[in-house]
Amino acid sequence: MASFVTEVLASSGKLEKEDLSSKITKMSRKVQDTKEEVCDMINKRYNDFLPNLQASEELMVQVDEVSKEMDALKDFVETEVQQNIHVSVAEYAKLKDQMEKNTIIITMLGHLKEFHSAMEESTEALLDKKYVDAANQLERARASVDSLKDWKTSQLPLLSALRSELTVQRENLIYHLGDEWKRLVIWRLPSSKEPAGLKSFLKVQLNLSHACNKDDEMKPPALLRGVLQALAIQGDLQHKIKLFSQVLLKTMLKPLVMYPSLSVTVTEQQEGGTILALECLKESEEERSTPSQVYSKLLLVLRTLHSHLLDVSIGNKKLSAILGEMIWEEISQCIIQECLLNSIPTNSSQLEKYNTVIKETEEFEKSLKEMEYLQGDSTDLLKYARNVNCHFASKKCKDVIVAARKLMTSKMHNTVKITPNYKLRLPKLPAPASEAKVMKETVRDEITMENSKQLSAMSLCLPACRISESVQQLMELALNTLSEAVGSSTQCAFQLFFTVRNVFQLFCDVVPMYHKENLVKFPHLAAIQHNNCMYLAHHLLTLSHHFRTHLPQQLSQGVATFVDMVPGFRKLGAQCFLAQMNVQRAELLERLSTAHNFCNLDDEDNYIAASKAVRQVIHQLKQLGTVWQDVLPVGIYCKAMGTLLNTAITEVIAKIMMLEDISSEDGEHLHTLCQTIIEEGPLVFTPLVEGNKKYQEEVPLYVRKWSTFKELVIVLRANLQEIVDRWADSKGPLALEFSSSEVKNLIRALFQNTERRAVALTKIK
Repeated sequence: MASFVTEVLASSGKLEKEDLSSKITKMSRKVQDTKEEVCDMINKRYNDFLPNLQASEELMVQVDEVSKEMDALKDFVETEVQQNIHVSVAEYAKLKDQMEKNTIIITMLGHLKEFHSAMEESTEALLDKKYVDAANQLERARASVDSLKDWKTSQLPLLSALRSELTVQRENLIYHLGDEWKRLVIWRLPSSKEPAGLKSFLKVQLNLSHACNKDDEMKPPALLRGVLQALAIQGDLQHKIKLFSQVLLKTMLKPLVMYPSLSVTVTEQQEGGTILALECLKESEEERSTPSQVYSKLLLVLRTLHSHLLDVSIGNKKLSAILGEMIWEEISQCIIQECLLNSIPTNSSQLEKYNTVIKETEEFEKSLKEMEYLQGDSTDLLKYARNVNCHFASKKCKDVIVAARKLMTSKMHNTVKITPNYKLRLPKLPAPASEAKVMKETVRDEITMENSKQLSAMSLCLPACRISESVQQLMELALNTLSEAVGSSTQCAFQLFFTVRNVFQLFCDVVPMYHKENLVKFPHLAAIQHNNCMYLAHHLLTLSHHFRTHLPQQLSQGVATFVDMVPGFRKLGAQCFLAQMNVQRAELLERLSTAHNFCNLDDEDNYIAASKAVRQVIHQLKQLGTVWQDVLPVGIYCKAMGTLLNTAITEVIAKIMMLEDISSEDGEHLHTLCQTIIEEGPLVFTPLVEGNKKYQEEVPLYVRKWSTFKELVIVLRANLQEIVDRWADSKGPLALEFSSSEVKNLIRALFQNTERRAVALTKIK
């Protein structure tokens, strides 16, 4: 009995399996036929462009029916396999693979159907100007093509045709969207050949040629919103807005910031539309716009754009936010450079008024955030406005350096007279409490001091001289800058103080180089430069003491000083004047070199040459005296003239001492020439000080070889006995100026070889 049942069950299962296998085989053939027909239709539709809508719809119905049969068969197969898995695993696995392949083919056919319907719906939506629907359907079609790419079984020619059709449809949509954009947003711009300027910007117009809907007041109309959203879906919106932002910045926003007389008008059209146009209402006398003017003009433009164009959400972001990200950095930098930078006060007393500008900037950014042009809490524009103290210091420092350099490169010969009573016009500063206490104690101590211990009234006073007017102005500039540092913030005070130091350092670097040729060529300017340096060095000694107690603690504790710069200025002035002295000394020696060494003066030509050389030397000294007398301090003037005169007479003495034979006639000529120097040389020591001639009497103090020269002149006309008497056994005035060998050589040159000369020589020991 059991074997009979077993045979029956086995026979039943075998029959079912055979029936199932035949069904699957038939289904595979049916699926393959459907696949071929669908692919053939798709190829004809999109590759061969053969219209066959009726057949495609019947095929779609056929695909659906086959899909349903496949689903029923799949369920049956899975159930049968699970019941009989212990019977024929291998056979059912083969059937399952066959089914999976058929399933993949059916899915692929479904994607083809999805692509076809999406393309049809996109075309219809585009014709009805439903741009968002058209863009979405194209995205569906693109997704279907992307899904087909993932299967290796896909036919490459078919995919190429689908991609080509998708590209054509997308470009067609973008063309229509671009055309709509051009009609809705119209720019009127000046010719590219026309130079950029106020007149060219007056031709700029932006026409938003669509009216706001009555139902949606202050919002863009549905058509514009559809165009913008469709562009966003297709990924072309960013490019359109970028181009729009560049034109907006270049032709409208930046010109409104840069030109004070330029304004913007908004005109609503009756037939629908809004026109933004630039116009020049009146010529502004101001070179720069004020921040409030700039903010009001920019807000008018941005509010109009927001209400008529940009109040559209793209995803989770407003279109105004997208535009704001593109333009904000550039327009904010333009506002800073063209407006805020120039609005920063040049005087610390005006800093409090700048709070108005800070509030205006805050309100400007608040309005932009409400329209979503700006995101976040802090921007570079507001930071710049709030950091006014730092910018004030930077601007002040820059202006100071520019003004100082201008003074340093101005003409030096415009001078002012400095007297011992001259004092700097120091600003009045409030005395700190600690300083006031010290001053009271100092005054109390001074009352008890004896007058004999007090310094002279002329202590630490400059001698009378002339300095460049520009240097006096430079010192006033330094005082004003230090006054600005008093009461400023710590950072500002540091910047201003070290700017003053930089000004003085700049003087040492710029003036010697800029006026280099003139300082060598003109002795007058060299003397002025010497006085300028000494004037600055004199005031740098005490300049910091007046301001130190009013500066921040870090400066007042020793850093705030200019004393370290004093030696440099003194050296600079001395070097400049010494260089000029060397030039004059070389000229004197060159003139004396034409005197033929003062030999053979009995020859008329030689005497004329020697006399001319002496006259030129005297003339040169007188000319220098005329140039330097009213410029140099008396002491410096006398030392300078004495040094040059000493150079001349030292050269004359050396040349005369080298002569081996001096006839009586030569001696007379030499005496005449030297007497000219003795008579006219002291005249250069008559400084313009109330006609005082005491300096002529003090010539030996400034001319080291003056006494030597006078002794030589006496010897030239003296007899042997007079020479011996002036020698006076090495104790006379002649012995003080000459050595015994020099006197003997003079005697041998002046007198013939006689017994009297021999006796005289023996007395010169």
